[in-house]
Amino acid sequence: MISVSEIEKRFGALDVLKSISAQFETGRSYALIGPNGSGKTTLIKCILGMVVPDRGKIEVDGESILGQWAYRKMIGYMPQIGRYPDNMTIGQLFEMIKDLRSDSKAIDEELIEGFGLDKMMNKRMHTLSGGTRQKVSAALAFLFKPKVFILDEPTAGLDPLAVEVIKEKILKEMGDNKIFIITSHVLSDLDELSSHALYLDNGSLIYNDSIALLKEETGEVKLGKAIATIMRRTQNNVTV
Repeated sequence: MISVSEIEKRFGALDVLKSISAQFETGRSYALIGPNGSGKTTLIKCILGMVVPDRGKIEVDGESILGQWAYRKMIGYMPQIGRYPDNMTIGQLFEMIKDLRSDSKAIDEELIEGFGLDKMMNKRMHTLSGGTRQKVSAALAFLFKPKVFILDEPTAGLDPLAVEVIKEKILKEMGDNKIFIITSHVLSDLDELSSHALYLDNGSLIYNDSIALLKEETGEVKLGKAIATIMRRTQNNVTV
């Protein structure tokens, strides 16, 4: 379980996260939703230890992550934009990551094959399209069979077939001992892949509960329309 307690983060005069508290429990998939600049990426980076909060604490399985790094081994992270050495081939990149994680014996190469990356291992990273880079990032996130998946816009830039490949993989990997945290502006994808939703707006956590309850409270059957209802209520200073 990942526990986030009263996290605050400020960049200059901008309050990016305002006393955010949430728990991410095993066996659940969480949709992290919010407009651009709402604090989603900063929250993710805090969980990953890439950004240190000004206040509050984050715990993984009851242990604080402050000053720690070993917990990251259980996380598969797919960034929205993957940045890799330009002159390295796809094959060299995967071998380098495997060498860095040589203690991890369990390897999952299903997405490498599903995306057809095994047929282009000699291609250099600087020659790849944005969509192919996304495929590489996705395959790396699943490579070591992590218990926690943090996927930032996992379907962005992918062709329709690749979108179905990664969605099928996510659904296949969901289980009692895993946590998924997924951000996307394609709310229909999140509706299909998530059981719970966190909605951030202007650094504040507006909603944090099941998607089923959200739909019931808003009277909507689709996540997109339910979120739109929350946004309208927020603009009028009324939250769910």
